Amino acid sequence: MARDNRAKSAELLTVRQVLDELGGISRRTFYRWRELRLAPACIRLPNGELRVRRDVLNEWLEDRAEGAAS
Repeated sequence: MARDNRAKSAELLTVRQVLDELGGISRRTFYRWRELRLAPACIRLPNGELRVRRDVLNEWLEDRAEGAAS
């Protein structure tokens, strides 16, 4: 079971999957957030594609929850 949790947290999401998880925001908005350093940290693969680790996205969302401690 612990292995499943580690595998899930290490899951690499495509930009499309991240956009869908964020309620369908536009690709342009996501890349604008990246320019402004507001987006979750990404991993650039050798082929140039971006991926976001599941645990990084979850933490990023947690940090932006209303009422989150500063």
